Amino acid sequence: MDIIKVMDEPLANKIAAGEVVERPASIVKELVENSIDAGSTSIEITLEEAGLTSIRITDNGKGMTTTDAVRAFERHATSKIDNEHDLFRIRTLGFRGEALASIAAVSKVHLWTSDGVSGTEVDIEGGKVMNHRAASLRQGTDITVSQVFFNTPARLKYMKTIQTEIGHTIDLVNRLAISHPDISFRLAHGQQVLLKTSGSGDLLRVLSDVYGIAVAKKMIPFHAENADYKVSGYVTLPEMTRASKNYMTVLINGRWVKSYPVNKAVLDALHTYLPIGRFPIIVLQAEADPYLTDVNVHPSKQYIKVSKEGELLAAVREGVHAAVKKAIIVPDAIVKEKKKPSTPSVQESFWKHPERSVKPTQNFQTTSEYPSQQKTAWTVEELPQNENLSINPVVQPQAFEITETSITEDDFEPISEQEEVVHTDERSDQKKSSFPRLLPVGQVHGTYIVAQNEDGFYMIDQHAAQERIKYEYFRTKIAEVDHKERQMLLMPLIFHYSADEQLKIEERLDALEEVGIYLEQFGPSSYTVKEYPSWFPAAEASSIIEEMIEQVLHTRQVNIAKLREDTAIMMSCKKSIKANHYLTMEDMNRLLNDLGKAENPYTCPHGRPVLIHFTTYELEKMFKRVM
Repeated sequence: MDIIKVMDEPLANKIAAGEVVERPASIVKELVENSIDAGSTSIEITLEEAGLTSIRITDNGKGMTTTDAVRAFERHATSKIDNEHDLFRIRTLGFRGEALASIAAVSKVHLWTSDGVSGTEVDIEGGKVMNHRAASLRQGTDITVSQVFFNTPARLKYMKTIQTEIGHTIDLVNRLAISHPDISFRLAHGQQVLLKTSGSGDLLRVLSDVYGIAVAKKMIPFHAENADYKVSGYVTLPEMTRASKNYMTVLINGRWVKSYPVNKAVLDALHTYLPIGRFPIIVLQAEADPYLTDVNVHPSKQYIKVSKEGELLAAVREGVHAAVKKAIIVPDAIVKEKKKPSTPSVQESFWKHPERSVKPTQNFQTTSEYPSQQKTAWTVEELPQNENLSINPVVQPQAFEITETSITEDDFEPISEQEEVVHTDERSDQKKSSFPRLLPVGQVHGTYIVAQNEDGFYMIDQHAAQERIKYEYFRTKIAEVDHKERQMLLMPLIFHYSADEQLKIEERLDALEEVGIYLEQFGPSSYTVKEYPSWFPAAEASSIIEEMIEQVLHTRQVNIAKLREDTAIMMSCKKSIKANHYLTMEDMNRLLNDLGKAENPYTCPHGRPVLIHFTTYELEKMFKRVM
């Protein structure tokens, strides 16, 4: 007896709708993408009950003829492609011909459209065209989708709360607005307007509309290109981060996509700039020949395959890293409410402000870094009514003996008096702002160094500062060592693995040998290592080898650059001074001098800030000296 049957079209459409229409946001996505493909410059989205009751999309695109308006709801009907060759040069957001048929299969649809010559209204219910008639001639399309899942009630129980569903739609429309800044978007839920953009084409203005002006002010542009890809966009400075990757938007040829490799490339570019567990707000636009991308991967069209992915990721890393490296500055403690007035130097204050004189109050030894302030700390005193009362915030810390983990002469080289600490971008001859010359005046809790100059005072995390210095030292030293240089062991290291892991290891021994790890069988479930590259720190050799083997098990190759980077970070952290450790003035001076010579003196290798700036103007505001 034959048991295989061909499903009827309504049933097939309902099954297919399960792939395309996951929630109301899916419907909004498909309809808005159609509006964008139709050349619209203004798109309005209005929702009722998060879209479960009603979704209305209105645009001013080119519209449709009467025949096209009816045919558009048939399965596999599309105007975007004509033959199989078109699949390799897709420039539109839609092309599969499934969206309208799938939406109509599980809802009630009312369509009004006009191409400027004829106008049409169409009513569809459960995938069937109920009627169509002539309509007015204003060019564009107005489509309303209501009673979503009315004929598949089981799907409704999987819908979340109204707040959750509207959140998905807001996130979607935000990304569509970002990807098309030249289109005016308006999203409303009932009478509440949730998003409105101007369509001026200014991406930064759209980012201000989406994320707020405070975030937009912290975003910097980046750009990079090679023979295959052109990458550009905006990324926030490291001080503006989020706890989720949801704020990372990747656009490829104007299409918002989800790409783990690109996200990882961004995070690699910001390595040592971002705190652990924090992520940037970024909009990354990549342009390439459509032949290099395949969007025919998933019905949602949010996942694509990219040819020459290595070239794309290299451009992403280069563009983002160069922009952030060039723009990073000392973070201020307080956001300024207005432009800071010019602040006189400590010497000028003594003569120009008798009511707020700056006087030497205490002696201590300094280096030749500050010849004009040898053996002198400057403090602020109030003189007027009672000359016997003074405010002296500078306290000479008690000198403690430096242990082996603190700063020593071998670790640092003093900076010469004439040497100017200036950071330049590797791809530009323009000079960046020079690292501020700082005079240390004390410590807080044996953890934070307090320093000053004419612009105010600074608080420096001593552990983070030395961690940055040592990280750059170890990173350079490790990179200089050839992994072929060997360190023999008196006692071999032993590693244990399960039978299935051993099979994978045996297949990939060549990858380990390429990076200097030679495994020898030792019993039924173990391997020994009798030597390893000399750049391995002895105390961490076992964990580094285990990490290499894990990489081989999961990726079939070893990322030696990442391992060296991680090792440099680990060594710098372990060998840096810790909190609650008191330093002498000489130690503080030496630390600040060497910090000024670092490539990036503003964050530690884990992305935490090294120093924070309190301007003189901000201090005066806090003490009500200025209005």
